[in-house]
Amino acid sequence: MIISFILPCYNPAAGWAQTVFSSYSSFCTRVPEQTELVIVMDGASQTVTKEAISFLKQNIPGLKLVEYPVNRGKGYALRQGVKAATGDIIIYTDIDFPYSPDSMYAVYETLKNNRADVAIGVKNDAYYAHVPFLRRAISKYLRLLIRLFLSMPITDTQCGLKGFKKEVAPLFLQTTIDRYLFDLEFVRNCFKNKQFRVKAIPVALNENIHFRTMNYRILLPEMFNFIKLLFK
Repeated sequence: MIISFILPCYNPAAGWAQTVFSSYSSFCTRVPEQTELVIVMDGASQTVTKEAISFLKQNIPGLKLVEYPVNRGKGYALRQGVKAATGDIIIYTDIDFPYSPDSMYAVYETLKNNRADVAIGVKNDAYYAHVPFLRRAISKYLRLLIRLFLSMPITDTQCGLKGFKKEVAPLFLQTTIDRYLFDLEFVRNCFKNKQFRVKAIPVALNENIHFRTMNYRILLPEMFNFIKLLFK
């Protein structure tokens, strides 16, 4: 069995390569399977240096880099990563590994032990205590809209930690949204498909995680994306 870890990368914080190496290495020590790492460079960034890439290549054998010059968004980046992945289990998270090692292991273990085909991280109340007020309000408002208009068993679709078996990859690749709401589109696809078992996995944040300022210019386009999902 092979595990594929996919990380979208755009404008990461300083020291990001060391964070990736230490978090990835820590995960690998807990699982017996071969684990490949796929990093998708989602457009050029001043903080993505040649030294950082060289460090990762030297320290992570078999590292896969997917690169393109223009930023397209997290959803687009992850689709490119899934295309490049060879794993029997595919897990994706953010480049700063914001979720606890136990949370990542719980996603892996759920899929390996065949308790689900898709493992969806869901945030607990402690998570929201660390989130800026406006980001927290947007998240809870979206969950309310999902409950009212989409009637899905899982309303927390935007957690940045998810995993699925390789059989689910074609369904993930059917998503079309490039930015924020690709997660919602994927989770909705899973429930509409009814072929795969979906399980919610409670997750926790690492300590000392700092949230970046949200680009609120994306909110209007994502509102239109939500409306489009209502009629799909």
